[in-house]
Amino acid sequence: MGDVSTRANLPQISPLAGEPIKRADAERLAGVLKAFADPARLRLLSLIQSTPEGEASVTDLTAPLGLSQPTVSHHLRILTEAGLLEREKRGVWAYYRLVPSAIATVAELLTPPRKRSTRRSR
Repeated sequence: MGDVSTRANLPQISPLAGEPIKRADAERLAGVLKAFADPARLRLLSLIQSTPEGEASVTDLTAPLGLSQPTVSHHLRILTEAGLLEREKRGVWAYYRLVPSAIATVAELLTPPRKRSTRRSR
């Protein structure tokens, strides 16, 4: 679920690839990066990843963050819409887990390609 939407949301070309990134691609990548750019959301990603099951519900996350349930739910929705989390409903509870391929794609897009070493001849 999140993996498919993330691939559709993220550009194929890195802004660091040596060629200009298209405006629409830059806007899509910026939207995903905005989801990362909040301390509470970074902590949510960390808390979810660090659970033994690799998933958590809103109720598992409110106390460690010290935030209200509606605030945690808001942050989880933003991360899910960005394709960084998957949400699975089980009965009355929803459980969230990271989408590793989405995180890897973002990391790859932000990692500059290795520059070839050029030897100068004398």
